[in-house]
Amino acid sequence: MEILSVHDKEFRKYGRIVKGYDLQELMKALAATPLPEEGTAYVASEPSFEALPVKDLFSKNLYGGMPVQLGWCNGHNTKLNCFEYHRDSEINLGTEDFILLLAKRSQIRKGIIDSSKTVAFRIPAGTMVEIYATTLHFAPCHADPEKGFRVLVVLPEGTNTEKPEITELNLEDKLLWARNKWLLAHKDSKQAAKGARIGISGENIDIAKDI
Repeated sequence: MEILSVHDKEFRKYGRIVKGYDLQELMKALAATPLPEEGTAYVASEPSFEALPVKDLFSKNLYGGMPVQLGWCNGHNTKLNCFEYHRDSEINLGTEDFILLLAKRSQIRKGIIDSSKTVAFRIPAGTMVEIYATTLHFAPCHADPEKGFRVLVVLPEGTNTEKPEITELNLEDKLLWARNKWLLAHKDSKQAAKGARIGISGENIDIAKDI
């Protein structure tokens, strides 16, 4: 798979580069978070991030006054496995270069998206990006297996926490996996084994040979 740059024009329909913020203290805090030797780990709300003044700026400026949470996703990964989406944009920032596998929510047909719709983008270390709510995404991939990735995840407060109890009214309701998190899993993923709805057809993309 070709890995494009986040600076390429192709990225514009999936997200944007966010500028104007002093990220030095946040980058230091992110670098201090644990890095799993295998697989990935996710924390929705990280106290050391949320004690920083930048949290208030993100809430007021990036999210227009909405309450937000600052968490992280760290580890090693090269596979697609799943796609997720939220009702709001997600902000990402890495201490090292990392890669996002993305697609468009509009490409879902009857609850299924073919993995061939996936596009890969490399985000340089220290570059903050907004991933639009209309963009399908999931766990980052590392650009260097020796370094792995440490990636900031900013979302509306409560996202990715306990799934609300709902009465399913339509197909989308069957995709709800956690609070403000709709998930489409590949049949070979751990999430599918745990009961997530299979919503990705085709191969489970692996970029290990492309990085």
